[in-house]
Amino acid sequence: MKFEQQLALKSIPSWATYYLNYKKLKATLYSSAEAAQNEGSAPEANGTAGSGHGPGHSEKFEGFRMLFLSEVEKVNKRYDEQESSARQKLKDLKARWKADMPDADADAWKADFAKLLRQLENLSDFTQTNITACRKILKKADKVANLAMTRSLWPIVTTYRFAKSESDEALLHEARSVWRKRAATPLAASPKSEQGAGIRRLTPSVATVSELDLSAFPVGQVSRVWVALAEDGLGLPIRVPVIIAKGSTEGPVVGITAALHGNELNGIPLIHRLFNELSPESLHGTLVAVPVANSPGFLMSQRGYTDGTDLNRVMPGKPNGSSPQVYAYNLIHRIIRNFEYLLDLHTASRGRVNSLYVRANLLDPRTARMARLQNPQIIVHNTSPDGSLRGAAMQRGIPAITVEIGDPSRFQKRFVKNALIGVTNILSQLRMIPDEANTPEYDPVVCTRSFWIFAKSGGILTVIPDVNTWVRAGDLIATIHSVFGDLEEEYFAPQDGVIVGKHVDPVCQSGNRILHLGVVENELPAVVDDGHM
Repeated sequence: MKFEQQLALKSIPSWATYYLNYKKLKATLYSSAEAAQNEGSAPEANGTAGSGHGPGHSEKFEGFRMLFLSEVEKVNKRYDEQESSARQKLKDLKARWKADMPDADADAWKADFAKLLRQLENLSDFTQTNITACRKILKKADKVANLAMTRSLWPIVTTYRFAKSESDEALLHEARSVWRKRAATPLAASPKSEQGAGIRRLTPSVATVSELDLSAFPVGQVSRVWVALAEDGLGLPIRVPVIIAKGSTEGPVVGITAALHGNELNGIPLIHRLFNELSPESLHGTLVAVPVANSPGFLMSQRGYTDGTDLNRVMPGKPNGSSPQVYAYNLIHRIIRNFEYLLDLHTASRGRVNSLYVRANLLDPRTARMARLQNPQIIVHNTSPDGSLRGAAMQRGIPAITVEIGDPSRFQKRFVKNALIGVTNILSQLRMIPDEANTPEYDPVVCTRSFWIFAKSGGILTVIPDVNTWVRAGDLIATIHSVFGDLEEEYFAPQDGVIVGKHVDPVCQSGNRILHLGVVENELPAVVDDGHM
């Protein structure tokens, strides 16, 4: 994997020129190594112990050292400028705040404060990315030059503020606290129930409604409701469960959907854990979850609707269409339309396994940041295909990402745990909860596109590489044997890439999916769709 490509893909576009120039540093390093190799001679008397390099070997890399320190200076200068600017803006905005200011002035204050928060969030990303870049290029220099450059240069890096100071994180924490105190308007308190606050009945009576009206639910509490989306052959409602946590102050409305494919279940325990750990009294905004978005498919333990139709192919549906189209239309218009952000939770399909990965439009800064915060192993740039829930939400102006959490028809605690960290990271970034974003377990690979490799013939399939591993162009990735045991066909990686998901069911028909390959290239395409939703 070429780190300079990942660095470019993870960089904030408007700040791109201020990042460590990893590509130039690497070229200088290899050029210096070639010059040193061409002049190789007797061992250097005062060189690195055991290096075996000739006289002057170390001097050949002086140009790399000077360029590296110059790049570090550039990064630090940008950090100082942005940190100083943000500190002054925060001071000015705190001084501007008046509890009785006119609405127009309050709106202007909120808009300016939102810009400050984005600046601080960008600064935090900028800092961490450049620290990683410094470590990566020094590690490469150690290997190429064999001069222990990390030992000599990293202590210098740590003298710069961007690498040693936590001022940007402290400012971000302070700014988020100010926002929660000043910008959020308290909502009217709800009357307490006769049973008393905070008491949950073991078998609560849950009402059925024809449409989700968030204004009807009490603030500072978690509510539950069934929403009817269609009727079955007996005229009874086909319902989906909805959980609503309505905070005590204003804020965004974030929606989470799971099991839109009825046998993709890892999102359900994630939602349960999230609401069990949530404190609605301190929540800013509203969190809405649909733990089972395809209740007919869920009851039948199948991916599709009752007739097998994939609901994630017919969004936004039709009011007068087929049964699954009507169901999809009502899901959008009775529930999803309330959201300001959407996380659609999925897993692999039956017979396949997945990494923990996110599909998102990385050209949209809102969904790009959501994807990074989500804590995945892999991020796939995908501009959302027609027919998907994510695409329908984006068309309505709702930033949406798809989170693929492992494998179907099972609960996987580790994947659920890491995906839950990602969800809370997003809520924190939206200033809905007081917790600060957690450091992810994974450093995600950013793929500019991805595609599936399909079987040309049927037989007994064996897919060789594991998910979340790399293959090179020409590597053997799969074989198909006949039922008599004869090798029928071999499949090779068409190019370098990372395994996003793969087929594990040995019974393979012509046209079955074999392997989902993520590709890393230099630029994000304007439109890209792997056809997988």
